[in-house]
Amino acid sequence: MEEINCKMPGKKLPITREEAIELLKSMDQKESDWNHYLESEVIMKALAEKLDEDVNYWSMLGLLHDTDWALTKDNWKEHSIKATEILKEKGFDNEFIEIIQSHAYGDREIPYLENKNRTKKIEHALASAETITGLIYAYALMRGKNISDMDASGLKKKFKDKRFAENCNREIIKEIENVGISLDEFFDLSIKAIQNIKNQIGLI
Repeated sequence: MEEINCKMPGKKLPITREEAIELLKSMDQKESDWNHYLESEVIMKALAEKLDEDVNYWSMLGLLHDTDWALTKDNWKEHSIKATEILKEKGFDNEFIEIIQSHAYGDREIPYLENKNRTKKIEHALASAETITGLIYAYALMRGKNISDMDASGLKKKFKDKRFAENCNREIIKEIENVGISLDEFFDLSIKAIQNIKNQIGLI
């Protein structure tokens, strides 16, 4: 008997990945920012694959979560706010934009979002994914830019050392547990995801 695939089709996105890259390139980006976008994208992709979610949608969230960063890095109170007009102009719906904004919920530097809380699985996933990139990259730099043989146990030690990459919010990373994934699993998944693009982000 023929097997019937009952999985729902993915959500339609208004632009392609190539067009999203061009959107980001239209703004003045630092290399470190590019690295962060690409790392967040591949971790969100890996999470979507593990959770059987919409890979293209989750990947796009990771890639574009800091859409307005190049324009707001010197004016934090506008971060994730200015993204609204940028993404609406490109055809993204309110749901996508709200998920993008949710990664900045609770940030005291952004009054509009300071008192908002993440409640959805996809919001916790995005916040955790984009935050852990800083910890992994800092650890790779400490290891001479080597991520090829990095493992979860080593990253876990750095996670527990609050003095290491101290600006990397451990509580946000731990939100991955709200998605049903343990920290150890998340460390392993994230390292492997970034290893796949190491040549694109200056690691070995």
